[in-house]
This record gives sequence, structure tokens and C-alpha cells, in this order.
Amino acid sequence: MKVRESGMPNEKIWTEFFEPEKILCIMELNHNVADVVEFGCGYGTFTLPAAKIVKGTVYAIDVEEEMIKRVVERANEKKLNNIRTLLRDFVNEGSGFEDRSVDYAMFFNILHAEKPEELLKEAYRILKSGGKLGVIHWNYDPETPRGPPMTIRPRPEQCIKWAIEGGFKFEGRHDLKPYHYGLVFSKPGKE
Repeated sequence: MKVRESGMPNEKIWTEFFEPEKILCIMELNHNVADVVEFGCGYGTFTLPAAKIVKGTVYAIDVEEEMIKRVVERANEKKLNNIRTLLRDFVNEGSGFEDRSVDYAMFFNILHAEKPEELLKEAYRILKSGGKLGVIHWNYDPETPRGPPMTIRPRPEQCIKWAIEGGFKFEGRHDLKPYHYGLVFSKPGKE
């Protein structure tokens, strides 16, 4: 199932909204992280920079075949060998990963999906104890030039509530100007 329409622009315009390396640093993705899962990788805007940061593998999941093909193409161009793509309906089928198997889950502009709480449960299941969840979404502001309709756009407080109800510990909120906010959570416990 494709996630509800987000107003995602073409790749050139999309990349102008972000400084991915800077954002990933703010979102606590660093060289100590081994394996990452990105739910809804899109054009690979964050996939490729994440692959340059982590010491393990970045698993890029998307339901759209053309997005998967684009990430593979871009990874090959950049000679990044630590990206694995998965064409999968993760909203309805889950990620397919083992319990407690990854260090970081990226939910970037995805929690406007039909089942956000279920997606967060899936992230909790696959994260190792002490693992991190990064959530980025469009500001809850009708003045943003793109993004999902306001009727389905989650407020940061709603995302925090969903994640805490799903077992996560809230670590912090970040203003990712000009149009986004970022939230960092952790899965309690030590491995």
C-alpha cells in the first residue's frame, strides 16, 4: 500500500529542502551506528549520506519500484556498497527484519501513513535495546510549500505521544529549518 499522498515534489526540488549530512548529525546518526533501516527511502536523499556515515549497512525500504531503482542507480554512481534496497509494502507487511536486529530506524516524512502507530511498533520490534528512532516530518503549518494535507499531517506532539505509547523514550526535538522538525527517540535497555 502506498503511503497517503504527501505532496512529494520531483527529485531536484526535494533535495533543495534538505542538508542531509547536517540533519543526520542532528538526528544522532553517527559512526557508532552499524545497521540502519529507512522506511520510505524515496529518492535516497538520506539513504546515501547515511551510508557514508554508518559502519554497517543502510537498508532502504520503499513500496514504489521506481524509488528503489533510483536509490540503486545513485548508490552505484557513488560507489556505495553498503546500501541494500527492499521493495516492500512495510505498512501492511512490516519490514521483514528480525527482532532486535538494527541500531537505527529512520522515519523521515512517513508518519502521515494510515497506520503510524503500527509502523512505530514495527520500529520498536526491530531495534536493538538502546537503538534510536529518528522521526522527521513537515511542520504543522499550512504555509509550507509542500507536504501532506494538513488533515493527515502529524503534529510533533502527536508523534511524541505515539512513540512513547509504543515504548520509546523521547530524547529531543529539533527545528530543521525551513520546513521540518526532527524528533529523536531511543528504545530503553541495554543489549
